[in-house]
Amino acid sequence: MVKRDRIRPSIGGAVYILPNLLTTGNLFFGFFSIVKSLQGNFIWGAAAILLAAVFDVLDGRVARLTRGSSEFGVQYDSLCDLVSFGLAPALLMFQYSLHSLGRIGWIACFIFLACGALRLARFNVQSSIGKASEDFTGLPIPMAAGVVACFVALSADLSVEDFGDSRLAVQIYEWVTHKNFIRGVLILLAPFLAFLMVSNVRFRAHKSVKFRSIKPFRLLAISVVVLGIAAYKPELGGLLFFLGYSLSGLIEWAFGWKKAINDDEIFEPLKGEDSIMEPRSIDPLLYDEEEEEERK
Repeated sequence: MVKRDRIRPSIGGAVYILPNLLTTGNLFFGFFSIVKSLQGNFIWGAAAILLAAVFDVLDGRVARLTRGSSEFGVQYDSLCDLVSFGLAPALLMFQYSLHSLGRIGWIACFIFLACGALRLARFNVQSSIGKASEDFTGLPIPMAAGVVACFVALSADLSVEDFGDSRLAVQIYEWVTHKNFIRGVLILLAPFLAFLMVSNVRFRAHKSVKFRSIKPFRLLAISVVVLGIAAYKPELGGLLFFLGYSLSGLIEWAFGWKKAINDDEIFEPLKGEDSIMEPRSIDPLLYDEEEEEERK
């Protein structure tokens, strides 16, 4: 009996530690991306964000499989996500191209970072008060970071051989790799993704995606096309995936397939807490003038 009692706590501790270790891996690659962006190695900076996303997926899966979810893990995961998918892509955009725009450039990057923090805070509050729906409210911050990372990686890795030897292909290559084109895309992409993150638009979670409605042959054909694009240019395949998901919620909302979600309940005051904006109710039987003077 003594040996069993000693073993159980150790196993229980490992169950909670493992997801948090994976979350730490997420944080590590987020910090690694920041370091590489500051060093000017933008391909590695973008790749590190995508690796952080892999660890972000793994820690949630492992926590659910081992039933090792905890309030500490939820808060720790959000803090790491803000670094890896908020600060890291914002700095990547700024160092890669937007620094040449001066104040406008860093303000656009800050808007992306701030809206990512708001998105994470809203998600945490909705989960804590039981208002989280099956779908996501607003674009998940890892998806927004994936768009930025894949675009930077694609534009930094493009070569003229990817377009062919014709004169038109060379002109297209020079156009899409020109610094003004890249700068223009990023200066529009940053606030657009920021808007999607804080919007009330619903984005489908992986649980709500039903592949049973798609016929097997069509699903196989789609998979072959996706694998072909990924094999030809992984950065292009990743960009199409992340950008397609980022636009999916907006398209479903525009066509009326999904309605926006009301999130006013996230600003409800905590239970048992007095608001400083409202006068306190004073019990006349317990009122003490001396205590009131001391408070003033």
